[in-house]
Amino acid sequence: MPPPADPTKNGSSIEAADEATPLLLAPESGPTSNGPATSNAKPTDYDTIPHDAPQEAEEKPMPYIQILLLCYASLAEPVAYFAIFPFINEMIARTGGVPEDNVGFWSGLIESLFSLVQMVLMIFYGRMADRLGRKPVLVFSLAGVSVATALFGLSQRLWQMIMIRCLAGVFAGSAVTVRTMLSENTDKKTQGRAFSWYMFTRNLGIFVGPLVGGGLANPAEQFPDTFGHLQFFIDYPYALATFVAGAVCLTGTMSSLFFLKETLKRRENRSVNTEPPMTTSEVLKSPGVPFVLYLFGHTMLLALAYTAMVPVFLYTSVEKGGFGFSPKWISYFLAVAGGSQALWMLLVFPPLQRKIGTGSLMRLCAIVWPLMLASYPILNEFLRHGWNKAFWIVGPIAVVLGSGMSMAFACVQLFVNDISPSPTVLATVNALSLTVNSGVRAVCPALFTSIYAFGVKIRWADGHLAFLIIIVLALSLNISVYFIPEQAEGKPETKAKPSVDDEAVQ
Repeated sequence: MPPPADPTKNGSSIEAADEATPLLLAPESGPTSNGPATSNAKPTDYDTIPHDAPQEAEEKPMPYIQILLLCYASLAEPVAYFAIFPFINEMIARTGGVPEDNVGFWSGLIESLFSLVQMVLMIFYGRMADRLGRKPVLVFSLAGVSVATALFGLSQRLWQMIMIRCLAGVFAGSAVTVRTMLSENTDKKTQGRAFSWYMFTRNLGIFVGPLVGGGLANPAEQFPDTFGHLQFFIDYPYALATFVAGAVCLTGTMSSLFFLKETLKRRENRSVNTEPPMTTSEVLKSPGVPFVLYLFGHTMLLALAYTAMVPVFLYTSVEKGGFGFSPKWISYFLAVAGGSQALWMLLVFPPLQRKIGTGSLMRLCAIVWPLMLASYPILNEFLRHGWNKAFWIVGPIAVVLGSGMSMAFACVQLFVNDISPSPTVLATVNALSLTVNSGVRAVCPALFTSIYAFGVKIRWADGHLAFLIIIVLALSLNISVYFIPEQAEGKPETKAKPSVDDEAVQ
């Protein structure tokens, strides 16, 4: 393996994690200086100025206002994505006239198409951000998501729901651009804190989205004194929820438009000699990279299968294997889960990762994951047997403690960062992981909601077929995590005791 390149070259500020391990160190579209996250990209007139190129010893102050604005902008995607989860199954059944047994298939298909469109356009947005600037792409993406999210509640046919959800997927540039701008607003000493805030904010979006969606769905029924006489909300029972979700996204659009500063700068000295970057094929052949990409995909498979199955599981009646929750209670459940994940990431992950290392923490998450998944069919059996008190005692505890497995998402991202064969191709490695993630996200929701719908239909194992499959996949993750490459382990640093020679020199 060739020696690592100088991290000050090519505009990369990525260095080995030190006392504060950064989360999601590099954006998918890449803050490196050679344009988008593809190894054969042509140079453009614009490039990213290195974070610490002038004087490595001089620490760059953290622009708190810009970081907070970017974190607020990052709320848009999770709010838009999760706001429809509490009512999507009911909406499909009522608006689309779909039988309960087939609802899971259509809800999974809608989310899969959303992700498939994102996958196709993600690299395009990365290239546009490198050519036109970060801020224009971010504002355009946020504005599009705001409109598409608001329009979803006006759907009156199943095909309209599919079309508008795909339209929302077209505006997929915000996640890539926000991460790029976070990286360019920080240096090696401050990016860990910035990305911790970013991940906390996204989990906050997972908390807020379901509250908005479930709390405002069917307003004429939930708030008859206020909305019961308004025919519009009787004809469009989900419009208020999507209008408010779209408004949240719009506030992020406006704050970014008026207060966010562009981070892409014109390079003053274009005659700087740079080494030719590794090709994508060379990166893929680098030691440990294929396995880490597989591990990333395995983790995302479990996460996305769970995310797709849980809303339809919560909606399904107890007799058919679910909890039989209303949209309001689904929103409460998802909000508790999202809030718990945010707190695990903000309060527990940083000190625990520093203490035991990334690999050990990932193995701990792998142990918790199948236990958390098994709690759902077990809790359904509680309801089947009329153990309601036990359900309301065990259920919230299982949700809060099980949410700790979300720390695995940060672990696999750190694996991607650490396994990069060179800082100059870190963006390419992240782009490969994004491709894996988008591909899994495009297939997984439809696949597992279809399996769930099939299990409900045949009533095998009380309708828990899909959960049994995903539990087996989670158990197999416990085998995979014991083969994490040494370079990606992220073991905690130990302060070496000074030797006699060192003391003599001092």
